[in-house]
Amino acid sequence: MEIRDTYFTLRNNSEGYYKEKGSKFLAFAFQVNDEEEIKERLAELRKKFYDARHHCYAYVLGFDGEIYRANDDGEPGHSAGDPILGQIRSNNLTNTLIVVVRYFGGTKLGVSGLIHAYKTAAADAIANNSIEENLILSEITIRFDYPEINQVMKLIKDFDLEILKQKMEISCEMKLGMRLSIKEEVESRIKDMPQISIN
Repeated sequence: MEIRDTYFTLRNNSEGYYKEKGSKFLAFAFQVNDEEEIKERLAELRKKFYDARHHCYAYVLGFDGEIYRANDDGEPGHSAGDPILGQIRSNNLTNTLIVVVRYFGGTKLGVSGLIHAYKTAAADAIANNSIEENLILSEITIRFDYPEINQVMKLIKDFDLEILKQKMEISCEMKLGMRLSIKEEVESRIKDMPQISIN
């Protein structure tokens, strides 16, 4: 089975807009790395648009998109957060937060109208951004005695590994970064080199 070692996310921050029967839907899309960052972004928008009726949002985190959430913020169930989440998913994105701020225009749109509005605003924010493909990197730490340095450097060159950290003394230690898809192959090569151990 081939290991997937890339993921898609937004390159920068962007905005989208949709208007329906006087209601305005302002969408904001961000690349985010953790839930702390999401909380900060939400707090900033709530402060900036304090007079808006709703701040609905969805996010996906993790290389496999395993952490996600959709929030309707007082709109009818599944009429806001889920359509936003659907746009993130249909673009195959992760580490992405989209917030749609709604200013109520006095006319109710009904559930199907809301779904369409939140989905369209979120799609517009994504369309105004660019999507980038990033590598999922993995790392290992190896230990070896200094005389083995040539063997280690050959391994690094063969697999195009990145030296993240090193301690060069009589007994050496190196932290190496690599694409996730080659990790098993690298570890198997190291196992054939008895003088080098994986920490």
